[in-house]
Amino acid sequence: MLFMVIEHFGANEEAIRQRFQSKGRMMPDGLTYHASWIDPKTSRCFQVMEAPDTDLIDDWIGRWSDLVTFEVIPVQTSADYWAGRA
Repeated sequence: MLFMVIEHFGANEEAIRQRFQSKGRMMPDGLTYHASWIDPKTSRCFQVMEAPDTDLIDDWIGRWSDLVTFEVIPVQTSADYWAGRA
């Protein structure tokens, strides 16, 4: 499953940067990071992650939830979406 993860940094940007530099993404085994983009005006990060279900996403979020607020949206590629409609 693919997930669009939106991270809201709030006032914690520096603490997030420091943790990321020292510990990396802190992802559990089986969770795959694909790409991310940051909106500098709103301090939000948009990431595409892949996992067999939401359990690994929840585990990963738990490692960051003291600094970041998350939105998680299950998504699928456009090709998969339209193939399912055929």
